[in-house]
Amino acid sequence: MSPETQRMSAAVLYGKEQLRIERVQVPKLDPGDVLVRVRAALTCGTDVKVFRRGYHAKMIRPPALFGHELAGDIAAVGSDVAGFHVGQRVVAANSAPCGACYYCERGQENLCEDLMFNNGAYAEYIRIPNRIVAKNMHEIPAHVSYQDAALVEPLACVMRGLEESGVKPGDTVAVIGLGPIGMMFVRLAKAVYHARVIAIGRRRSQLDRASGMGADEVVLNEEGSDVITPVHKLTGGRGADVVIEAVGLPEVWQLAVKLLRRGGVVNFFGGCPEGTDVPVDAGLLHYSELTLKASFHHTPALIRQALDIISRGRVTARDFVNRVEPLSNLLEVMQHLMSHNGHLKTAIIP
Repeated sequence: MSPETQRMSAAVLYGKEQLRIERVQVPKLDPGDVLVRVRAALTCGTDVKVFRRGYHAKMIRPPALFGHELAGDIAAVGSDVAGFHVGQRVVAANSAPCGACYYCERGQENLCEDLMFNNGAYAEYIRIPNRIVAKNMHEIPAHVSYQDAALVEPLACVMRGLEESGVKPGDTVAVIGLGPIGMMFVRLAKAVYHARVIAIGRRRSQLDRASGMGADEVVLNEEGSDVITPVHKLTGGRGADVVIEAVGLPEVWQLAVKLLRRGGVVNFFGGCPEGTDVPVDAGLLHYSELTLKASFHHTPALIRQALDIISRGRVTARDFVNRVEPLSNLLEVMQHLMSHNGHLKTAIIP
């Protein structure tokens, strides 16, 4: 019996903190689609936010299959699929642009007017739609593990953030927030962009981990503590060239602006809830010529580059994944991550 005629276990999100593991139909394929047997699905800060809020403005509306960082084996291919075959180890991104709209034609494929999203990684099988197969699915090199490969999607998002922030060798980059994404910023800013990195976190354990990732200096951001003074002391009184906000709280967005040097760039990478307004000192913005940016998502080129960085061993799962759990424990995992900010990723093995 082919996989498409079977049933499988999958996580279904029904709303705010409402997640069930259910038996559902294995997805049926259109001619250009591929069915992947999930071997590793990684938890993500975005998934935790979606679980807490019960939705994502662009990617998921309940009830819906859940999860988007995955790697696995091809279990079936549609009749029109070329270049992929059953048994092949693959990693697929969670989206693909149309390639023809105003934004795609200007190299801003992450802002595509018809960006196709795909969820359902927390399951035994996932259908990869034809557009993602064609633009954003790749064979996993033989020496790369499934968990390593599943880091491609978040790594590509981090690369977008650094690229958009214009980080140059020798720049001082301050990273606020040391969850998995913040740690990826620390690692890439140091190892790939050759920047000087100041890591700012709320726990000593996070700072120790950031030092292991390559951070040159660390600053503890306990409640009520002064972060601005130590960052300015570490930068000759100027402030950082680039500040990455990887938390997603209005007060941290405001702090990030205050850590910049004149002419510096802040990237508000951590997304705040819809409808959030964040006031900014207009005089500081104007007279210091600050650049305020935000980065969203990734592009096909960055997915390829991220896989190359992983293939060369510059980013590995052992640095970012510290738990392995079966699919049946996903609700417990999400509840744990929701109450333990800053913890690393869990690999869900269906």
